[in-house]
Amino acid sequence: MPLSRRQLLASSASVAAAVPAFAAQGGPPQQGISLAAWSFSRSFFQGKWKLMEMPGILRDKLGITALEHVNQFFENPVLNYLQKLNKAFEDAGIKQTILMVDGEGSTASPDPKERKLAAVAHRKWIDIAQYLGCHSVRINVYGGAEDWTKDPSLVKRAAETIHWMLDYAKGSGLNIIVENHGRASSDPEILVSLVKAVNHPRFGLLCDLGNWNPGADRYANSKKILPYAKGLSVKGTWGQELDPAFDAEKLVRVAYDFGYKGWWGLEVTARRDRNAPMLSADDQFALEVKTVLEAKAIVERVVLKKS
Repeated sequence: MPLSRRQLLASSASVAAAVPAFAAQGGPPQQGISLAAWSFSRSFFQGKWKLMEMPGILRDKLGITALEHVNQFFENPVLNYLQKLNKAFEDAGIKQTILMVDGEGSTASPDPKERKLAAVAHRKWIDIAQYLGCHSVRINVYGGAEDWTKDPSLVKRAAETIHWMLDYAKGSGLNIIVENHGRASSDPEILVSLVKAVNHPRFGLLCDLGNWNPGADRYANSKKILPYAKGLSVKGTWGQELDPAFDAEKLVRVAYDFGYKGWWGLEVTARRDRNAPMLSADDQFALEVKTVLEAKAIVERVVLKKS
C-alpha cells in the first residue's frame, strides 16, 4: 500500500533529525505569549520579509517564543522547504502553535460536493501543521445564506465538513478550531451550537477578542465562547487610540478572569487614517514591531503580572 503524504513526512529520516514528527511542540504552556504572523501582513505583502526570517524576528525584535502561522505566507511548502523551516524555528528556540488556513473553500456551502472539496483542500495543511509541531489548524466557517439567521441547516452542514477534517486528522494529535472571522462565524450563538453539534474532543474555537459583527458587544460575546477556546487572539485599542468598546486591556482581563490558560496570540495592527499615504516597507515593519510590543506589554501586565 502506498504511503500517505502524512506518513511520508513522519518517516523522513532527515526530517526526524530536525524535529520529532509527532511532537506537540506547540502545545500550550500554562500561560505564554505568541505572535499571529498576520500582525506583520502589510510588511509581508510589501516584500519586507519571508517566513524563513520570522523566527529571528520573534527572537531578536520581539522577545516572543511562539508563532501562529498563516498559510498565505508559505512560499513553497514542499518537504525541503519545510525541513529548512523547522530548523530555522528550532535554531531560534521558537515554537509553532497554530496554522491558520484561509482561501481553501466553503466549509458551510449548501452543496456537499463543494464542502467535500474544501475538506480535501485542507488536508495538506493538516499534514503540514502536524509536521511543524502545531497543536491546532484554524479553519473558517463560510458559505450559505447571506443572512445566516435564515439558514437553519448552516450549523449541521459545517459540522459535517468538520467531521470529515477530524477523521482525516485522526492520530495526528491536532485540534481543528474555528475562529470568529466574520458574518455567521462571528455570531456566538452559531459558534456555541457548532461546538455542541460537532461534539468532539479535538474540536474547539479560536476566540478572537475583536472579530465580532458590527455593533456587537465584544466583551459579552467573548465570554460566551471562551469556554470552548483552544486558542485566543488578542486585539483591541489602547493609548491615544483607545476605543471604550474595543479596549484591549479590558478584553484581556475578560479572558484572564474567565480562567483562560494557554497561548495569548497577539494579532494586532496599527490604526492609521484611511487616507494616510502608504508607508515604506521599512517604516511599515517598524510600526508593526512597535504595535506588537505595546500589545505584548498589556498581556505581560495583566496575565503574567509583570510590572
